[in-house]
Amino acid sequence: MLKQELSYFGYVCAPYLHNHESVQLKDSWMASENIESLYFVTGTFSNESKSYFSDSSNHYILGKFKDSKYINDELTKYNQKKISFVFNVGDELFQREVHGETNFITVYYLEYGESQEDLQQVADILLKREKIAIGGLGNMTTFCTVPSKFTFPYSENIVIIEVASEKGHQSVKKYCDQTKRDVNRKGLTMTNLVSLSILEKLK
Repeated sequence: MLKQELSYFGYVCAPYLHNHESVQLKDSWMASENIESLYFVTGTFSNESKSYFSDSSNHYILGKFKDSKYINDELTKYNQKKISFVFNVGDELFQREVHGETNFITVYYLEYGESQEDLQQVADILLKREKIAIGGLGNMTTFCTVPSKFTFPYSENIVIIEVASEKGHQSVKKYCDQTKRDVNRKGLTMTNLVSLSILEKLK
C-alpha cells in the first residue's frame, strides 16, 4: 500500500541570490495559485541555530503556501548552494484578524516538552499576545546542494508565529522575545531559530 503524503499549509523560505534559480523560483511563485502571499525578507538566525545552518543567507523570498506537496518539487528543481527552509504547519493553534500589516514572522523550536499540556500552555501564551495573527506548530524540512555538517535535532518541534504591527522590526522583535520569555517561564525551552523581517510584499 502506498504511503499517503500528508499536505500542510505553511511557509517556504528560499535564498534570493540574484541568480537564475532565484529568479525562476520567484517568477514561478508569483504565478502560482498555491502561493497565497509572497515577500522579500531579511533573515536573522539566532546564535543557537547558526552552527546548524552555516549555509544560510541574509535575503530570502518568503512564500505562504496552501499545499506543501508542490513546494518540495519546486525546491528540488531550483535547489541552491544556500539553504532553503519549509515550515509545515501541522497544528494551527489559531488565526485571527489583527490590526496592521504582517511585517514579521518568527520561527522557534521547542527543545523539550511535547505533551499536549505543554503545547496548550504555548498556545495560551501566544493567544494573549494581541499582535500575533497566526500561531502554529509544525515541522521543518530543508533543501541545499551542499550537505549540512550537523543535523538539526528539533525539526519536528517547530513553533511559527506571524505578527502584524505598524511598528518597526526592532520593536516587533522585542515583542517576540518577550513572548519567548513568557513561554520559558512556564518551564518550557523555546528557542529562536530565525526571525524574518518583511521588507517588501511581492504578492
